[in-house]
Amino acid sequence: MQDQFTEVTSKGWLERLGESIKGVVFGLLLFVVAFPVLFWGEGRAVKRARTLESGAKQVITVKADAVDPSNNNKLVHLNGEAKTEETLSDPDFGVSANAIKLDRVVQMYQWKEHKESKTRKKLGGGQETVTEYSYEKAWAPTLIKSGDFKKPEGHDNPGAMRYEGKTLVAQNVTLGAFTLSPEFVKMINQTEALPVTEETLEQLQGDLRKESSISAGGFYIGKDSAAPAIGDLKISFKIVKQPIAISLVAGQVSNTFEPFKMKDGDIQLLQVGTLSADAMFKQAEEENQMLTWILRLVGFLMMMFGITMIFRPLTVTADVLPFLGDLLGMGIGLFAGVIAFALSLFTISIAWVFYRPLIGIPLLIVSVGAIVAFKFISKKKAA
Repeated sequence: MQDQFTEVTSKGWLERLGESIKGVVFGLLLFVVAFPVLFWGEGRAVKRARTLESGAKQVITVKADAVDPSNNNKLVHLNGEAKTEETLSDPDFGVSANAIKLDRVVQMYQWKEHKESKTRKKLGGGQETVTEYSYEKAWAPTLIKSGDFKKPEGHDNPGAMRYEGKTLVAQNVTLGAFTLSPEFVKMINQTEALPVTEETLEQLQGDLRKESSISAGGFYIGKDSAAPAIGDLKISFKIVKQPIAISLVAGQVSNTFEPFKMKDGDIQLLQVGTLSADAMFKQAEEENQMLTWILRLVGFLMMMFGITMIFRPLTVTADVLPFLGDLLGMGIGLFAGVIAFALSLFTISIAWVFYRPLIGIPLLIVSVGAIVAFKFISKKKAA
C-alpha cells in the first residue's frame, strides 16, 4: 500500500539572499577544515603503509598445532581452524547452535516515508519548491519514528520494537593450540543462515507461541505472513559455523594473540580462508589505498562545496534573471572544482613532503605548476 501528498513552498529573493549570506560562514568552515582532513588522511596512509611494509618484512609463519615460546612477542602468521565447544542459545526464542557466533536478525513491518523535491527559480529571484511525500509499508531492521513524518496521521508505527537484533559470541574459541581473544573472534564475520524448526516453534512459551509461525526459515510474529500488518515481526538467525578456516597475523603473547605494536601503528589482520602472509599484507595494503582515496575525495568535496557556498550570494543575486543565475552558478561550480582540485593536490603534496620527501617534492612541483597554469589561462581569457 502506498499513498502520497504534495507540498508547495516558496521563498522570496531577499529570504534566499539572507540564507546564502549565512551559508558563507559554513562554507568557510568547510573550506578551512578540508585542509587538515586531507593532511591527516595522507599522514594516516603513509603511517599505515610503513607499518604494513615493516610488518611484511618481519612476520614469521608458524604452525597452529603447537605453541612455540620462542615466538613470544613476535609478529606471527598462521592458518588453522577456529573452533569452540560452546553452544550458543537465544534467551528469548530458544534457538541454539554449536557456533562461534549466533545472530538474531529482526525486521518489523512499518510505515516508511519517502521525500522527493523539485525546485524551480522564478523571475525576480524567488524560488518555488514542490515536495512530494509518499508513504509505503515496508520491512525495516530498526524502528522508524513516525512522529517525525511530515504527515504522521494515518501512518503510525509502534513506539518500540518488541524484539531487537542480538549477537551472541562464544567466549572460548581456539585456533589449534592457541586461544583467540574476543577482539579477534569479533573479526570473524562469515555467516550462514540457521533455519528454525517446528520443534523450536513448539518450545516457545505463552502468548509468543500463539502469535508465532514459521516463514522463510524464521519466526513470523503476527496473524498472517501473507498479509503483514504494521508491527508484525520477522525473526531469522545466522551463525558463524565451526570449525571455520581462518588466517591471522598478530603478535603472539603466550598462547593467544594481541595487536602487534609498531612505531607507526598496530597490526592485527584476520581473514576467513587459508591465505599466505603475503596475500594478507597485500589485501591490507589495498584496503589502505582505498581508504586513502575515500578521504581524498571527502577532502576535495568539502573544499569544493565550501567554495561554492562562499560565492553563493553572487548566484542568488544573479537569480533575479533565472538564466543569468544558472550561468553564473555553472561558472562558479567549475571554478570551485578546479580550485579545489589544485588546492587538494597542493595539500596532499605538502603532506607527502612532510612524510615522504622523495615522492612529495615532485608531486608538489606538479601541483604548483597546475595552479600557475590555471592563473595564466585565466589572465589570458580575461585579456
